[in-house]
Amino acid sequence: MPKILLLSALFCLAFFSVKAQQPYLKKDSTLSKSPQIDTIKPAYVNKGKIAGRKAVFRALVAPGWGQLGNGVTVYRLVKVGALYTGATLLTLSYMSNNKQYQRYLKELQYRFDHNDQPNPDSDIPKNVSTSQLTIAKDTYRRNKEVIIFSFVALYAVQAIEAYVDARLMYFDVGDDLAIRFSPTLINNGAVYGYNPYTPGLKVSFRF
Repeated sequence: MPKILLLSALFCLAFFSVKAQQPYLKKDSTLSKSPQIDTIKPAYVNKGKIAGRKAVFRALVAPGWGQLGNGVTVYRLVKVGALYTGATLLTLSYMSNNKQYQRYLKELQYRFDHNDQPNPDSDIPKNVSTSQLTIAKDTYRRNKEVIIFSFVALYAVQAIEAYVDARLMYFDVGDDLAIRFSPTLINNGAVYGYNPYTPGLKVSFRF
């Protein structure tokens, strides 16, 4: 009987000692695990595309701002100067054509109200017929429409140019790209004593 009690006591002690050691074993097992490595690659960022969008936005807000936003250089300053020079010339041309259009339109309206009689206060010659006045009026009206279209085209072109300029800032052609011009002789296959070779220019590209 004492042996049985002794064995029971030893068994209980062994059971509780193993139970108490289990958390430590789990903790050690978790510490022994190798750290996980993040294999997700960073997303590719197209800097040229982002710069192009910003340049278009600036160009649409204020013409010329897109070019200057890409960096102030002499070349870009010349482009902005040419842009505003063209816009100024278009504005002056529109004002001149609009003035002439209103001049002939006023004369036609007067003749329409006064039985095709010329306006005595107008500086238009009295021998100009109504059909000629109509042709002149329509000509200046078309000129105005062309100028308005030119304004829109100039506005769009400067925005596109700003976008292309911004994209090219991040375009790398590499050091291997080259072009070479050299003289050469071209065999034209001539016979019967004529010179079969013709001088020419050879263009070589290296990528």
